[in-house]
Amino acid sequence: MDEDTTTVHITKALSSSLIVELIEKYPNLSEITCSPSVYDRTSETYIDALSQLDIEVVKKYDWGAKSKTNGAEFEVLKLSNQGLKPKQIADELDITLNRVYYLLRKCNTDFDNRKRKHDHPEIKNLKSQGLSAKEISEKLDIPLRSVYYILNKK
Repeated sequence: MDEDTTTVHITKALSSSLIVELIEKYPNLSEITCSPSVYDRTSETYIDALSQLDIEVVKKYDWGAKSKTNGAEFEVLKLSNQGLKPKQIADELDITLNRVYYLLRKCNTDFDNRKRKHDHPEIKNLKSQGLSAKEISEKLDIPLRSVYYILNKK
């Protein structure tokens, strides 16, 4: 019997046997907290009966694991905006590369981690000036198939 406890958290729907068990174990019980899903599965009859005994049944939302980012996403975003690559950010903050990508996704950052070997806007600009793919390839000294790939990419 724990006479000091006035609030308990339950993880399953209330039943008559559970109510009796809680009242016997915690005589000074004044509040029962539970998750919204457990509250929804609990009969209104039990909730009303407990309120007549001055025991309130409350939905408690802040149960469960807490975020462990500790503001790291802001630091990752700041370094990303400064132009650092994910590997450099991971090294700088001493966190894993996967964690960097996770935090960037969490911040809804569109982060393009693919390195482009060729200047796509320049190739498209040369095409709009009337140069053929072969001429662009020769002028920029890049493979002809790369020029075709960039020009046909939607």
